[in-house]
Amino acid sequence: MKLQRENFVRNRKSETGVTLVETMVALAMLLLVATGVMGLAGVALSTTETQGHLGARTSEYAQDKMEQLLALKFCDAVTDTTQFPAITSPPGTGLAGCTALTAPVPTASTGGNLNPTGPAAGYVDYLDASGNLVAATANWEYERVWQISVPAGSVGLKQITVLAQSNKKVGSNAILPQSTVVALKTFPF
Repeated sequence: MKLQRENFVRNRKSETGVTLVETMVALAMLLLVATGVMGLAGVALSTTETQGHLGARTSEYAQDKMEQLLALKFCDAVTDTTQFPAITSPPGTGLAGCTALTAPVPTASTGGNLNPTGPAAGYVDYLDASGNLVAATANWEYERVWQISVPAGSVGLKQITVLAQSNKKVGSNAILPQSTVVALKTFPF
């Protein structure tokens, strides 16, 4: 028994300082892993800002504009939809109006485009960071463009498309977050 105890004490003395070395190696490995994880945290933060915050706002603002446009009459050609609430003086573009009003179902007109860099006059508005309308030359955070089109082969039907886009590029690929909402409107509504 005494011999075993002496061997144990001798082996224990030969390991003196090993715990400190093991601890230092473990901390170095932990630091290496933590550095890699911090890179992922940066990507996660950027993705959350782009898709979580800005993407949600663009969806909300596109839907708001769509609701404003759907409240107009099918052949409206005078409501200024770049204002909120929409007004008829000065005249605006409305839902692009109609032609052949004497027919039982008028022929729908088209207008606007979905190009944020070259929007059609009367089919674009700009919002600040809080979602309030601002002048085009002011500091805007979100842009909304919309288009009124007629689906091929349809009668008495308009397709309304609204695209909302953020002015802020976020992330390593620097894509502007945007959302598109599409709805159909039928005559006589």
